[in-house]
Amino acid sequence: MADVVRAVTAGPLPVRITGYDGSAVGPSDAGITLAIRSERGLSYLLTAPGDLGMARAYVSGDLALQGVHPGDPYEALRVLKDELRLRPPSLTEGLALVRGLGWERLMPPPAPPQEAQPRWKRVMNGLRHSRVRDSTAISHHYDVSNAFYEKVLGPSMTYTCAVFRSPDDTLEQAQAAKYDLVAGKLALKKGMRLLDVGCGWGGMVRHAAREYGVKALGVTLSKAQAEWAQAAIEREGLTGLAEVRHMDYRDAPAEQFDAISSIGLTEHIGVRNYPTYFGALRHRLRAGGRLLNHCITRADNRAPHRSGAFIDRYVFPDGELAGPGRLISEIHDAGLEVHHEENLRQHYALTLAAWCRNLVEHWDFCVSEVGAGTARVWGLYMAGSRMAFERNGIQLHQVLATHNGPDGVNGYPLRPDWLP
Repeated sequence: MADVVRAVTAGPLPVRITGYDGSAVGPSDAGITLAIRSERGLSYLLTAPGDLGMARAYVSGDLALQGVHPGDPYEALRVLKDELRLRPPSLTEGLALVRGLGWERLMPPPAPPQEAQPRWKRVMNGLRHSRVRDSTAISHHYDVSNAFYEKVLGPSMTYTCAVFRSPDDTLEQAQAAKYDLVAGKLALKKGMRLLDVGCGWGGMVRHAAREYGVKALGVTLSKAQAEWAQAAIEREGLTGLAEVRHMDYRDAPAEQFDAISSIGLTEHIGVRNYPTYFGALRHRLRAGGRLLNHCITRADNRAPHRSGAFIDRYVFPDGELAGPGRLISEIHDAGLEVHHEENLRQHYALTLAAWCRNLVEHWDFCVSEVGAGTARVWGLYMAGSRMAFERNGIQLHQVLATHNGPDGVNGYPLRPDWLP
């Protein structure tokens, strides 16, 4: 194992790496150790180079990170990204290593049960972003366990970027501030009708009804989310004002809502479907009404839309991101007028750090609820995403637009009527 590591790395190692055969390489006093615990773990690494092979080995428990908590492996990811230098072995070195390890190491082991099918196999569930396939993808990520999400997300049950007035804000304060920011941008007032597409566990729906007296309807493709949200609405005495339905956004009532919020849905619909998506929202928004679209984007318009192998197989199957320029252009092309845009990238890094702290604090419960493999997926995904937001690999944009009436009338004031 030590020979393999030396063959694929250059320079001093920032971590210690140990093998199931008893060999080790790297400083003995390193703060972080990568332990390859089994032959299966080695086969994962050899047969799927890059993040997918490492994810398979890590999720299955065949690759362990020592020196960090599995609920928040951020520091290990930072060290590996910043300080580990990889190099491809020469053909001669590669052949010699494989002969020494045994050719059977190049037979891919079965993937861990947490892994979704590759894209080419998903066609059995329909074309990409068809209704059935979207429903399957959403279920893979969101129908894990409501009890698990309660521990990770906290009392707000809000799985989207929060807004921090200060880094010292609690997660609950920041999530409430996010909902107030959305409500302010939409100019919500008592008696208005709000449609929240991709509503999750109904956080925005309940907040709008409770704090602003708005009659709010939320729709989500996750049955587990809808059931939890409806129960929360009843517990909070919001029946009659708030409602969440298990429904595709394309099937939302074709009525004229005063305002529409979309918080974290755009990532799931597919970039090629932006015209249909924004067109559907415009069709449901009365003239003069406002739309607030809140979603993750690429940092520019040149990056590929599809996610990497780990995110696609373990986190968001079929997820796609576009650059902020593409997003704003599509909103305009759908017949809406953009008035304001802001990037909350740094806020999402703080949000993910808070979720990781929750996962660490409730690790034993979360493992008992969803299993160690799934819990490790979440720790890895959230810590890695935090780093991506911190380093401007991805961003989070809120875009505020109006559906203009005849002659461009939209009721939007000369200056914003909401607090930044």
